[in-house]
Amino acid sequence: MQKFSFNASMGRRNFLKNSAAVGAGLAMPAVISSRALASSGEINIMMWSDYLPESFVKGFTEKTGIKINFTGIGSNDEILNKMKATNGEGFDLVTPTVNRNPLWENLGLLQPFDMSKVGIDKVNPAMALGEKYWNFGGKGTFWLPHIWGTEGVAWRTDTFKPAGEFPSYYDIWDDANAGKTMGRGHSMLLGLGLGMERRGEMDAGSVWAAYQDETKMKEVWTKITDTAVAKKKNIKLLWNDADAQKNGLLNEGVIVGQTWDGPPIALKTAGEPVMYRAPVEGAMAWVDGLAMPTGAKNIDQIYAFIDACYDAKLAGEAIKTHGYNSPVIGADKFGGEIYAKNFADAYPGDALAKLNPWPAEMPWYVDARTEFVNKFTSA
Repeated sequence: MQKFSFNASMGRRNFLKNSAAVGAGLAMPAVISSRALASSGEINIMMWSDYLPESFVKGFTEKTGIKINFTGIGSNDEILNKMKATNGEGFDLVTPTVNRNPLWENLGLLQPFDMSKVGIDKVNPAMALGEKYWNFGGKGTFWLPHIWGTEGVAWRTDTFKPAGEFPSYYDIWDDANAGKTMGRGHSMLLGLGLGMERRGEMDAGSVWAAYQDETKMKEVWTKITDTAVAKKKNIKLLWNDADAQKNGLLNEGVIVGQTWDGPPIALKTAGEPVMYRAPVEGAMAWVDGLAMPTGAKNIDQIYAFIDACYDAKLAGEAIKTHGYNSPVIGADKFGGEIYAKNFADAYPGDALAKLNPWPAEMPWYVDARTEFVNKFTSA
């Protein structure tokens, strides 16, 4: 099984500090075209719905004069399907997750970046995974890191209390919380499998073994899906984007859910009675990136945008708002005390050492999983 990792065993500050030392020996920062910096042009970006807070957009436009035309999405499938439908046209940048590289490699919908224009030395080397995993056909780097985060468990502190310091993925399915939980179709089924493993209802390691072999995958996911269908009545709602997660916790009576880190942490920062934490089984870790479609038109503006993303101050201002994390070295210093407190609350104890980097998803795996998810959602 191909897995991506970024040494989660060390704390965030040591992780970034150590990576900075490694990065010091890399290429000099990018030189951005003066035409882009003086531009009144535009850039068309398809990105996860909550990744561009106003603080970042304002800072970028003030710095460059470039207008961002933003199309928000809530899943990797949306990105891929839109690009297939337009044959790579219509957008200058899209934002796939690093483990989706097998789905993009042979489609011919992306073009490599000119790395002489990218300040990759500003990024934590452990997350600069494009050269290794997105170098399609040896033609260069087709993916750059942008945001990293996790999927774990969020809850209302006024209506739910975990059994211990850490919640569990199984809390979403527990009969004790019936009718008051939420999750996203495919990942909550995976979480259920991890919860079943911890409870001794499945062999340890079954969920990860399913990524390696199609026969094993169908065996494991049949058991997971059968359990999920039997417990479907316990699920209040299925979410597909950040706003749906927030709405579930605020307005729909959800007391505990499997969520991304950003939405509940944003609610917590705003003073709502919400907590997010890596579960006892380990949070799922991901890195979302930037990729350039073959039909990209505003090339100078693309590199100006990347330069802004890799500006530690702008990146730090963004993580204050959206609640995720930046791969940019030093960005956390501009995130402020609240960001630091939220990070500590989300990953106490050995939580960082137990992160599960999301494995690469082969086309056969995605196709089979879709069938199981459809069986669950239509039950």
